Amino acid sequence: MVVEVKAYDSAAELASTLEEEISRTKSTLGEYLRRLDEIRTLAEKSKKIREIVFKLAGKKISQEALSEVTVGDLNVVLDATPFHELIAFEDAVRSQQDRLLVLQKTREALKWMDQFGNTEGIKYIVLEEDGVPRKILLRLS
Repeated sequence: MVVEVKAYDSAAELASTLEEEISRTKSTLGEYLRRLDEIRTLAEKSKKIREIVFKLAGKKISQEALSEVTVGDLNVVLDATPFHELIAFEDAVRSQQDRLLVLQKTREALKWMDQFGNTEGIKYIVLEEDGVPRKILLRLS
């Protein structure tokens, strides 16, 4: 989690930045979903081939065949398969979907700021976690 403090000169500037984040997240999510479909198809084909080969060999597919090693806080997959890639993209898609939902809810929660009339002289100091506003400090400049 990355925490930043950003300053905005107006509610409109803050709303614009939030809209840009939403657009960027939607774009990233769309790309991940396209890739996920491609990888899912490949993973299903790979699974069928593995099942046939293991069945012909008279062996069971085990989790040990996944060859995942932990180095510090990092998991390293040796000889990655389409399944590993599928799992990675599913995690990324879920994360982007969660981020998009939080950004959209934040945008809705900030609609009250649109009701401000003349906000000249007010500075918006925003505490953001991973690009999502969590706290807004209104300060006279």
